[in-house]
Amino acid sequence: MIRDEIRMPTRQGVLAAADSIGRILPPTPLLPIEIDGVRCHVKAESLQPVGAFKIRGGWWRLSNLTDEEKTRGVVAVSSGNHAQGVAWAARRLGIAAAIVMPRNAPRVKLEATRALGAEIVLYDRPGEDRDEVAARLVKERGAVLVHAFGDPWVIEGQGSAGVEIEAQLGRSPSRLVVCCGGGGLAAGLALACPDSAIHVVEPEGWDMVGRALANGEIVHVGDDPPSTICDALQPDATKPINLAVLSGRAEPGVTVTDEEVRAAQRFAFARLNLVAEPGGAAALAAALAGKVPVDEDTVILLTGGNTDPASFAATLVDT
Repeated sequence: MIRDEIRMPTRQGVLAAADSIGRILPPTPLLPIEIDGVRCHVKAESLQPVGAFKIRGGWWRLSNLTDEEKTRGVVAVSSGNHAQGVAWAARRLGIAAAIVMPRNAPRVKLEATRALGAEIVLYDRPGEDRDEVAARLVKERGAVLVHAFGDPWVIEGQGSAGVEIEAQLGRSPSRLVVCCGGGGLAAGLALACPDSAIHVVEPEGWDMVGRALANGEIVHVGDDPPSTICDALQPDATKPINLAVLSGRAEPGVTVTDEEVRAAQRFAFARLNLVAEPGGAAALAAALAGKVPVDEDTVILLTGGNTDPASFAATLVDT
């Protein structure tokens, strides 16, 4: 039997996810930094076993499958980080996982996903509809779709980062500055930290969450969107579940340029000894560029570190 998965994520679900994740993974560090003389903090999710926060949602979603669902396997769509999170959880739980990934995904993400034992199904970006490819696999195999951001269990799992932050900080953060693709992490943090301001940060031209929040309805990317180095932050649109959670909770969205992102990558490497992929550095980029306010209780999410060595090296020397 396939369960009805149309439900809303809850704070109780986030707390349960945090308890489950805390049993298998240590907390990622909360690191102090200074921006323009103001002390604040960075949550180093780039240090997760798969190099990104996506392991949280992947684990919570797959561990909540029924035994019958586990036998049918899962399908996910991802440019790499969600792919690795799902693949990591699937291997640990003994579940077959097929991941729909773009041919032009960073090689490091493709190779890491394959190394975790997942089946990779490639599609052309642009050109093919990844959701159609995934829907076909789900229908053919009877598998469970694990959506990267529009799944309530995934949202709850991502929110576990906020539970950790409150425990590490010893209080609720004043604001959370969040790299944003489809809004799964932002929604989870909004549930986890109900007293904190949520600032979503997206690449220029790909601010589907920010526009949806401003318009009060789902907004789709245009036919000819601009290029961005933030490969992890390129959804066509957010989902109703994410918009519902974030409406009335998130601050107005902000966007960052490729150059601001590269500057943030260099900052993270020089000041924190951390490797940040472009999409994982977007929130830090916004803070460094003065696009969001910071104070001593501000926490900036550094969400991923899966970047090709050559491109990262080029970023470091391109000053």
